[in-house]
Amino acid sequence: MSFTAKDVMTLRQKTGMGMMDCKKALAANNGDPKAAEEWLRERVKGKMEERTERVAGEGRIGIAVDGAKAAMVEVRTETDFTAKNEDFVKMVADVAGMALSQPAGDVTADDAMSTRIDDMRLTTRENMSLARGCRIDGGSFGKYVHHDGKRACLLQVEGSVPDDLLKGICQHIVFHDPLGISEDDVPAATLDEIRAEAIQQAKDTGKNDEIAQKIAEGKVRKYLEERTLLHQKYVLDESKTVKELLPSDAKITRFVRYTLGAD
Repeated sequence: MSFTAKDVMTLRQKTGMGMMDCKKALAANNGDPKAAEEWLRERVKGKMEERTERVAGEGRIGIAVDGAKAAMVEVRTETDFTAKNEDFVKMVADVAGMALSQPAGDVTADDAMSTRIDDMRLTTRENMSLARGCRIDGGSFGKYVHHDGKRACLLQVEGSVPDDLLKGICQHIVFHDPLGISEDDVPAATLDEIRAEAIQQAKDTGKNDEIAQKIAEGKVRKYLEERTLLHQKYVLDESKTVKELLPSDAKITRFVRYTLGAD
């Protein structure tokens, strides 16, 4: 099967490969464009597998929501230049959308995701992969991805919460990184340690047991106010806590916060 310069150009536009590579691929596959595309993919993929030791320290986080289903994924690549490329950004969004078809829990790269990522590897010649992902079911969702794509939050709630508040709470979580939703999410051992240390410090300065206990409870309370979501001052209005802003019939049931490169 013969091929023309137009066939070479079409293959180049589809794969992002050089003209000579596309010409070689068509020649090796008797001008069959589909076979040539697959030939290129396998050839480049083989070379990329040899480069998996190259650090993929950049990337982007993507979130997809469809009714009562939501997913968040992190895809890593080698350079910030590629991570900011609009084609890479779209690929991450596509992978997040594909994750919606998986069951709730951790997301793993299926064939469709792997192919979508491999197509981008083919174009960029960079080592990239799905680093992690999560799927959540039920309730309503808020989402926020920071403009650089390196920090993001997916929030799950029960009840009716305005969209702008959902987004605002997600922004708050991204910037304040709470330990949990409330004191129930903080390990008892952590609070016991804070309490014991405060009591000892108070006694070392001559305070009696009753005063030392009050000081300790005050430090525990302050810790919870600073580190639990509901008790933190809202990032967009520090005159109120997150809890005070929530409608009375609403409840935050879960949040997932990603920072690129942090497991």
